[in-house]
Amino acid sequence: MTLSRRRRWFLLLLAGLVAATLLAGVAGWPGAAARPVDPLPSWNPGPARDGILSFVRQTTDPASPRFVPPGERIATFDQDGTLWVEQPVYPQVRYILERVPGVVPSRAELETLAATVLAGMPMETFHADVRRWLDTARHPRWRRPYTELTFQPMQELLGYLRASGYKTYIVTGGGQEFVRVYAERTYGIPPEQVIGTAGATRYGYDSAGRPFLTKEPRLLLNDNDAGKPEGIQLMIGRRPTAAFGNSTGDRQMLEFTSSGDGPRLAMLVLHDDARREYAYGPALGLPDTRVGPFTQGLYDEARQQGWTVISMKNDWKRIFSFEP
Repeated sequence: MTLSRRRRWFLLLLAGLVAATLLAGVAGWPGAAARPVDPLPSWNPGPARDGILSFVRQTTDPASPRFVPPGERIATFDQDGTLWVEQPVYPQVRYILERVPGVVPSRAELETLAATVLAGMPMETFHADVRRWLDTARHPRWRRPYTELTFQPMQELLGYLRASGYKTYIVTGGGQEFVRVYAERTYGIPPEQVIGTAGATRYGYDSAGRPFLTKEPRLLLNDNDAGKPEGIQLMIGRRPTAAFGNSTGDRQMLEFTSSGDGPRLAMLVLHDDARREYAYGPALGLPDTRVGPFTQGLYDEARQQGWTVISMKNDWKRIFSFEP
């Protein structure tokens, strides 16, 4: 090989090495290399997280035998205790108590009391009153607005499901109109996708002849226990593909969901982290409670039915968005 050829070969080799080095550097620049984005960064590795990822992959891949058409991708979520803090008292109960001091209603009595107390109130006035209360009310432990006390892992799950073509609904034992006030800005769920305990309304006209709706003291739907699948059928008309809850009030919704044909996902949040949130059951020997009870019977049914129990303590890296 002549000297000029050697020199040309050496220069080509050097240019190739420089180009490879530059490409490697560019690949490390932000946006240059498409690294996989973790859709559930607040979840610890484990059966709960893996089950969600596997379910979504299988049901959204057209080549999968478990593929679910987009129109049938329905996911329902309880709210209190599943999407935000429910202890030491349901937020809506506190709202009602501040309007009727000295009364401590059970969950079953809540909507009857609410219907009585708020009877005759125009719907728009009620919505404005709830917005004012949410702007000023603070949780007694964290001294933060209730809308800041949503569970970050569940917020990520909502976003992941929607990005995968799922339509997300809230199915709550709480008041339908109460939750509709803040559901969209808090969870990204529009009011028409909120199903809750519903009272009657009456159509009428104000003094200027403008039509409006007034709350009436009559219960239309108790959206708890068996009322949840009944409300789902009434308002959605499809059996959910996935359902998420945290208490005995969600049992029938998970039964209804998991008994359908094809792939199904049913999950229950277990509050077992007193340090970061609260610990209550009474499943697994946790303290008993009247607010969102998770009984041993529900835990046993979950195991028998193949439902996933999400441990707050073990499955969630962080609980709230404001945690470091």
